[in-house]
Amino acid sequence: MTAAHPYLADPPPRAFAHRGWHVGDLSGLENSLLAFRRAVAEGYRYVETDVHATADGVVVVHHDPTLDRTTDRSGAILGQPWNVVRRARIGGREPVSRLEDVLEELPDAFFNIDVKSDAAVEPFVRVVRRQRAFDRIAAAAFSEARLARLRKLAGPRLLTSLGPRSAALLRADGWLPFLRLGSFSRGVLAQVPLRQGPLTVVDKAFITAAQRLGVEVHTWTINDKERMRSLLDLGVHGIVTDRPDLLRELLIERGSWPSR
Repeated sequence: MTAAHPYLADPPPRAFAHRGWHVGDLSGLENSLLAFRRAVAEGYRYVETDVHATADGVVVVHHDPTLDRTTDRSGAILGQPWNVVRRARIGGREPVSRLEDVLEELPDAFFNIDVKSDAAVEPFVRVVRRQRAFDRIAAAAFSEARLARLRKLAGPRLLTSLGPRSAALLRADGWLPFLRLGSFSRGVLAQVPLRQGPLTVVDKAFITAAQRLGVEVHTWTINDKERMRSLLDLGVHGIVTDRPDLLRELLIERGSWPSR
């Protein structure tokens, strides 16, 4: 698959460090700047992460809508200003980061960013524009409406994933989304789980349908080495994992780990 967008310039497979490198000595430090730095230092070019907006519109890198699970503070991020959220420590050690700081710190990394709330959409687009980061960001969301708003605000320069409805249509019939939605373009990403309840999402038919439309298939979140191997054999274009150490080991074995 060829792609005009710089994010997809290198050939697949693409290895994504899910929320950075947070295994071993960095266990419990997901979505910290330290975890992102480590992923890049370990050779990862692609990092998956998430963003929310604070009460005063600062875009912060964090998965949950609240600080409770991963930090030493509590409460909804959207209900607190940045000068409060910034005091939270992930795993009691590392500060919550602004997206802007992460992009500046790691200028050569590509980021897959799940925009987790409607409130984060406009501030997110402003940050991407201010950082001139369109070439190294793909935006995702679990909301079709949120993705549509992202595309409208950012324009065609912003690479986006399919929403859940679009992915479901792709699963049902490879040409149906193209005919009904008219929103596919080369470089659009189908970022999906291997299974959704009892339904297998990623199989050969799904990948074949995606390839007809020039869509890459990225599966999440795959932490078992043999499952990674079977998916690569099936033809997936990218794997998102919490075990970047195992995925790197497998890609080295297969001669697919990037040399730079």
